[in-house]
Formats: sequence, structure tokens, C-alpha cells
Amino acid sequence: MDQSKKTMRHFYCRDVLWETFEQMANDFDCSIDYLINEAMRYYARSKNYQSASGGPSGGLASQPPPMGQPAPAGQPALAMPGAGPASRTTGNQGRRPPPPTQPPPQPAGQQARRPAPPTPGYQPPSPQPTGRPQPSATSPYVPPAAPAPSVPPPSAAVPPPAAGATLFLVYNGQRYPVTKDQFIIGRGSKTSDLAIKDGNISRKHAAVIRRNGTFYIKDLGSTNGIDYKGMRIDNKRIDEGDIFHMCDYEVRFTYRPD
Repeated sequence: MDQSKKTMRHFYCRDVLWETFEQMANDFDCSIDYLINEAMRYYARSKNYQSASGGPSGGLASQPPPMGQPAPAGQPALAMPGAGPASRTTGNQGRRPPPPTQPPPQPAGQQARRPAPPTPGYQPPSPQPTGRPQPSATSPYVPPAAPAPSVPPPSAAVPPPAAGATLFLVYNGQRYPVTKDQFIIGRGSKTSDLAIKDGNISRKHAAVIRRNGTFYIKDLGSTNGIDYKGMRIDNKRIDEGDIFHMCDYEVRFTYRPD
């Protein structure tokens, strides 16, 4: 199944959601089509739906029929928790529960012993709860103060590179300085600043864009896309040591001169 294939769909959307996605697309410099596909993919993953190829993207597995409708032929009905007859356990159908265990009969002439009566004047000790001191007659009980909540350490965010720093692209053991506002990566040798001779790489696959002294990588509508840490991305700010994959090729970026 071609996981990159897209088909025009028509659906109704709330106006407030559409305005939110328009704002997100403008802030992240991507298309609303990309945001909607990512939202659908993450929602399917949160509901434990797996794709046909087992990867993080692609088509969903067989979906359950709507509530109140039978499952189509060849597709098993999904049993919902607490749904009555639909909740069944494989291998236990038609099997009755075992009868309750009866206590063994006592021998003839032997009667159950009764507990001995308490001794006059004896007072059983009251149970003492563990972990808390008991109040005395002279000093009232003061509960211990609650421990102060621990403050988690702030996350170590990666600082952006210094303004004016030179970005280097490392590919196949060679370093390429990015000195242009738009550095093209693709298959075409005449249209690309870094040419990768592979049919799976698009003619203009990706671009390294410099904007206000900050570098970003952006997908130029390629067929196989850009992967970052196992996820397909549309664009991202380039930080020190970032590694991206385009098909079977690794592209690393660094601001260090050597």
C-alpha cells in the first residue's frame, strides 16, 4: 500500500477548529493538509490503531462498525468492555462455573468449641494504629506538617545557535558550508546545491532556509519526505547536531567549525 498517496476528501469542520488550524499552519509555516493528516495519525495511534505496515504512518487497520450496526462479512466484531453478550472469553464458552466448595463434615459426637468467656475485670487492649503517635492526656496531638512538594528541574532546552554562526551540512563524510538563504537538496545536479543521485530522491527534495539568522529545513513536496527521529516532518528549526534522513541517506548539521 502506498502510504504517501493522498485523495481529496470532503467533510464538515467547525469554524473555530478551522481558524485554529489556519493559525497553526501560519505559525509553523506548513499546510493545513499536513496538520489534519498528522492530527488524524496521532489520534489513531492514541487509540491503539496500527497501520497496515506497522509503522508510525500509513492507513489504519480494520475499523469497528458504528454502534448498533453488525460487523461486515469477514470482519470480527469488536467486543466493548461491559457490553453484555459481546464480551466473551475464548475457550470458556458453554462451560459452567464450578460448584461452591463445601466445608468438610465434622465427626459424630464432636461439637464446635465455643470461645472461653473473658476473665472478670480484664480489659482487652484497644488496637493502636501504626504510623501515627497517640494523643496523651497532657499534650494534644499535632499532626506532622506535610512535606513540601518537590519542584521538577526545568527541561534542558537546546539553546539556539548564536546569530551569524556558519552552518555546515555533513553528508557522506564531507562538509558543505551553507552560505545561501536557500540551500537546495535534491536529485538534480543543476538545480541542487547538494545532489544525491538516487531515483527515490525528488528533483528538489528539501531546502535549508535562512530566516533572520536562523536556519530551518523544509520539505519541498517530495515523494518520500524527511524523517527526524523516526517521524516524518514538514519543517523544523536546525539545532546543533540535528540528523535528518531522506530515504536511505543521512544528513547531519553542525555549527562547529571542525
